[in-house]
Amino acid sequence: MHKKLAFTLAEVLITLGIIGVVAAMSIPTLIANTNSAKFSSQFKKSIATLNQAALMSQAQYDFDFAGADSACSDDGFDDPKTLASVCALLNGTLAGGSIKELSDNYNLNNNGIYTSDIVHKEGMIAYQMADGSMFVFPKAAKSGCTVEPGQSIDDNIWNLIEGGCYGYIDVNNTAMPNTEVNCGDYSIVTTTPSSPCLVAKNSAQMTDIYPVVYHDGVVQPATNAASYVLSGGSTTKQELLIR
Repeated sequence: MHKKLAFTLAEVLITLGIIGVVAAMSIPTLIANTNSAKFSSQFKKSIATLNQAALMSQAQYDFDFAGADSACSDDGFDDPKTLASVCALLNGTLAGGSIKELSDNYNLNNNGIYTSDIVHKEGMIAYQMADGSMFVFPKAAKSGCTVEPGQSIDDNIWNLIEGGCYGYIDVNNTAMPNTEVNCGDYSIVTTTPSSPCLVAKNSAQMTDIYPVVYHDGVVQPATNAASYVLSGGSTTKQELLIR
């Protein structure tokens, strides 16, 4: 007589149940980490693309963001040879993209979370880049989009905003979550080394919208959270924009 060794039905069901519980606990975290990595890498790529566009425009058409002081035309199809606008700068330097109006059904899904002043769509126009991300900026004429050599963005950020030199990057176009990246603690207005802005790699904080300001040939983060993501996890002293 040989005794057959095997799992009982109860043991199999218990094992499958444990596997199901572990999967249910780990899959959301895995998805959040994947999305976080995708959003942050796309933001960095978008910043690099826009900075390169400004350098190319300066070389080819003799103006960058500081010189783009004209309003975009109604349709946004501006020619950089005849008009110095942000629309013209992007049209003349980026291939595969297009200007688009923001539709009424594109609403930011803030869910009661703090949102900086510059993330809104009134009077804004969007440039959809070839990689699927979207750069949103005011349609109106700009002024003072420059930072003097030796000065920091911290000292000039409010002047840039008042001059209309601001916008935001939506790294996945109009797809959800349409929520601004955030630090999760809006009691911090100005960050310090003892109270840094840290963006967690979860669906609540590492999201798809990143406020920016632009000047000269540069696009830069406009909030602590966006700056944290671009720096790859370094803290910042940059002042948060508040309502």
